[in-house]
Amino acid sequence: MSDAPQWPTARLDEIARFRALAAGVRGAAVTERVVAAPFDDVWAVLSDFEGSFGLIEPDMRRVRVIARDGEHIELLARSRWGFRARLIGVHRPGWFWAQSRFLLLGMAATAAPDGRTRVALTGGIRIPGRAALMPLGVRRAAVGALGRLDRAVG
Repeated sequence: MSDAPQWPTARLDEIARFRALAAGVRGAAVTERVVAAPFDDVWAVLSDFEGSFGLIEPDMRRVRVIARDGEHIELLARSRWGFRARLIGVHRPGWFWAQSRFLLLGMAATAAPDGRTRVALTGGIRIPGRAALMPLGVRRAAVGALGRLDRAVG
């Protein structure tokens, strides 16, 4: 038996963890919304990278999953302007964080006690070699994406 003091522990939901991670990226704007649908329905739409994801994020004309190993995921994305990005990151229930050389995409979701789902998004154009994003239009784009998500599952 140890006489060491017991330190308090804190449990963070995926949204709180997401906000903490995004806080370390200068220029990252986290936009959050409560969606009137159950978590499983919301996450299924957000995680369908090769299908419904493009409806939520219309800047992504086409996304293809090129590798998946447990939580590790690699995506090949093509924007509506023809730019390509190979995104590497982590994908699990309620959590997606991936980046390429010039792009960062992040999503988090957690079930609300009333059966709805809290969703948070961030992303943008990365400044190579720095933990920073160009914040131009990011919040407006995220508000639009969350509105499209709400309509898709609502």
